[in-house]
Amino acid sequence: MRVLGIESSCDETGIALYDTEKGLLSHRLFSQIEMHAEYGGVVPELASRDHIRKALPLMQQVLDDAGLTQNDIDAVAYTAGPGLVGALLVGAAIGRSLAWALSIPALPINHMEGHLLSPLLEDSPPDFPFVSLLVSGGHTLLVDVRAVGNYHLLGESIDDAVGEAFDKTAKMLGLGYPGGPALAKLAEQGVSGSYDFPRPMVNRPGLDFSFSGLKTAALNAWHNSDQSVQSKANIALAFETAAVETLVIKCRRALKQTGYRRLVVAGGVSANQSLRQALNALPGKQVFYPAMRFCSDNGAMIAFAGAMRQQAMKPDMPAIFTVRARWPLDELTPPSA
Repeated sequence: MRVLGIESSCDETGIALYDTEKGLLSHRLFSQIEMHAEYGGVVPELASRDHIRKALPLMQQVLDDAGLTQNDIDAVAYTAGPGLVGALLVGAAIGRSLAWALSIPALPINHMEGHLLSPLLEDSPPDFPFVSLLVSGGHTLLVDVRAVGNYHLLGESIDDAVGEAFDKTAKMLGLGYPGGPALAKLAEQGVSGSYDFPRPMVNRPGLDFSFSGLKTAALNAWHNSDQSVQSKANIALAFETAAVETLVIKCRRALKQTGYRRLVVAGGVSANQSLRQALNALPGKQVFYPAMRFCSDNGAMIAFAGAMRQQAMKPDMPAIFTVRARWPLDELTPPSA
């Protein structure tokens, strides 16, 4: 079965084709970073318009790369949420229209489920069950994953997501957009121990996160510094160290609570090398990540999630569709025939 995946939840247009027997056949991604950098962040209306321009040409390129045509597609999966409503509607409208025209199933996919399942695209995927740490610009979640669609939320951020905190701190330091990777790169030049920022909520029970206070600590340190290049690097390192240690502490706690040995880390922040090094050092645990090219938003994870669900579902062909700006992961249910 071949599933076409369409990702358009924010500022990246991703299209991919996944075959349940042969694996990922082809994928294409267009990032809008250059366009949004001028404004210091994503402009929703511009994002939506650019998805309209890019989606169909990318789809044709994906089919050409695989040596296939639209008639070779067995199902279409598209991101239905969470995300920017206008951007989501572009992918949903294209996905549903194509499915109706070809009389094939259309599958609305939760964006975070796509990230959660993306490490299963690798040659050595994790077995169920496992704990998943989902870290991105919009979400920080710890999830007990027992099977596809069988998710139990363990903890989440009560304010800023960790990726959002990275981006806002980077913007405060004048690092531009997107800020997270720039901050991580600058942190390599920092002197360890120059600042000691708090590890939020690690001294209280539970698995929830909070990063707004850490962001404020970095802001105060910047205002009270000499604002030199070295001070900027020192603050970046202190922020990254505190954020990483906070995530590691909560992951260790989640693994102990569930009794699992496997940890899956996905989402844009999973590309952070300091985070990977710290998590890989967890004793007696197996840690899995998506390939670096699939850490950020992409169509491959949507196509794969669609394939996993379609294999156990009846065709879905209603003449209506909807998208959701907010769609909690724990509202999903396992696919069933």
